[in-house]
Amino acid sequence: MTPSKPITVLLAEDHAIMRQGLSALLNADGHFTIVGGARTGREAVKLAQTLRPDIILMDIAMPVLNGLEATRQILAADPKAKVIILSAHSDDEYVERMNNAGAVGFLEKQTSAEILTKAIREVFKGNTFFSPSIAKRLHNLARDRVGFPKGNRPRLTSRESEVLQLVAEGSANKQVAAELGISIKTVEKHRQHLMDKLAIHDTAGLTRYAISAGIIESSIQLTIV
Repeated sequence: MTPSKPITVLLAEDHAIMRQGLSALLNADGHFTIVGGARTGREAVKLAQTLRPDIILMDIAMPVLNGLEATRQILAADPKAKVIILSAHSDDEYVERMNNAGAVGFLEKQTSAEILTKAIREVFKGNTFFSPSIAKRLHNLARDRVGFPKGNRPRLTSRESEVLQLVAEGSANKQVAAELGISIKTVEKHRQHLMDKLAIHDTAGLTRYAISAGIIESSIQLTIV
């Protein structure tokens, strides 16, 4: 059933050409209204709180704050928010973290326009929607947990995840402090806690961990070294 009013959508995607393409595609449909575009995860969190869109389309690989952590913060502030993750990656690490973040949809970026609009409509109605390959991975992850708990990675707090991403993206302590609105001393404490929790002893190790955990993409790191 088509809603009587257009479904409002916030696009969280750091690549301008992708944002413009998604906006053009959804606007052409006639049943959607793009209310904003975010270039970083931090912007997505702020815009979600001020614009209150029906649906948030969230890329995973966002600078400053990745899409999964942004999703977790959005839902912590507004549990009724509906986030659909868009990603070029669909391995178990991403799928499990997406599920833990609370997203109600996960689409691979190579999905068709028809599937994208269907996903938005289904999530708007209160359903979940996952690409077939994602749904299969979720099923397998749930099956693997039954009776055979995995040795999960140490769980990071929201603030620890923020600090880890910024450090892994090459930000100095002063830059991290300015971005998060905390003192340099507090940043240093968070870095030390991260290293203790993860048994990592240098920044390079933190960066490798962030890449392996899907917090940042390796391509992001390659642009700053």
